Amino acid sequence: MERPYFIQKIDSVFRTHGVAAILGPRQCGKTTLAKMYLEVHQETSVHYFDLEDPSDLAILENPKTVLESLRGLIVIDEIQRIPELFSIIRVLVDQHVDRRFLILGSASRELIRQSSQSLAGRIGYIELSPFSLFEGCDQRQLWVRGGFPPSYLAKTIDDSLFWRKEYIKTFLEQDIPNLGLRIPPQTLRRFWMMLAHYHGQTFNASEIGGSLGFADTTVRHYLDILTGTFMVRSLQPWIEDIKKRQKKRPKIYFRDSGILHTLLGVTDEHSLLHNPKLGASWEGFALEAIIQKYHADTEECFFWSVHGRAELDLLIVKNGRRLGFECKYSDSPSVTKSMQMAAEVLQLDQLIVIYPGDKRYAVGGNMLISGLEREITAMI
Repeated sequence: MERPYFIQKIDSVFRTHGVAAILGPRQCGKTTLAKMYLEVHQETSVHYFDLEDPSDLAILENPKTVLESLRGLIVIDEIQRIPELFSIIRVLVDQHVDRRFLILGSASRELIRQSSQSLAGRIGYIELSPFSLFEGCDQRQLWVRGGFPPSYLAKTIDDSLFWRKEYIKTFLEQDIPNLGLRIPPQTLRRFWMMLAHYHGQTFNASEIGGSLGFADTTVRHYLDILTGTFMVRSLQPWIEDIKKRQKKRPKIYFRDSGILHTLLGVTDEHSLLHNPKLGASWEGFALEAIIQKYHADTEECFFWSVHGRAELDLLIVKNGRRLGFECKYSDSPSVTKSMQMAAEVLQLDQLIVIYPGDKRYAVGGNMLISGLEREITAMI
């Protein structure tokens, strides 16, 4: 599948920075995207290093000696495996304007922390998600299977499910330890499965910790790991200046619906439609699709809730506008008093109720009801 938006994003980063970093979860297509970029641009001088390849690791045992002799585009895949490369890249980028780096990493939190210390002002970030609705995917297949390319493109649903189960196992047993985190795989799996049942709900560290026998600090640490590796979205609350008690804990969403379904024991569309988490699954899927289409950064996305009175699933504050979204798994959704209150209190420029149907129509003022796919298409 072609991914032109992300190709253009790499171009825009290189216009102002010497280093472009593609960040995203394992197996989301970072390496494929880098190769697509090379095919499109036909670079005259390209040097590619995959730090999961033992031979490339051996070549870079003395990284400064090797890299300073190179010109053109230097691609380094899974760069978080050699953190000391960041300070070396800073020196090399400053030495020659005809030397650029395209770096790929699977751990956003670690990568940003390491690179920001040595590459400030020299690096731009592209967050690559798995396949999304705005890229032309089939809505129902994407919802059930998730967007990871091997899962979405699998020949059968059984093949897709098998791949996701193996992905989860590899993530827990290999990827987490490779990040230097010493957590027993079975411990993190228990937490991950517990978190699946909190999908779409407010995160309560004490409650989850009590169920698992963990301390609050341990629970928050595990959430940070899953957030930093792009598995979970921790949606922060928006606090408006009003005299009402507003929720201040984040809401938790699995970023990939296929991974969520695997942890919930959902095997296909039929079992999904009979699962008690059906509505929450749809809400998270729609919410992620909207965020990806708007290319909204984490710090631009919020939810809002007044205890017992009103709430809003998603608030995007971007480019001076406030856009509100309510995601409802319903054949005929309507605007409620809660939504009207949210639109008024938050002074929304627009409020859109997203549902699984295929119609899009105004319901008064700045409010719309729209099928998810229609809304994504309307926004293109």
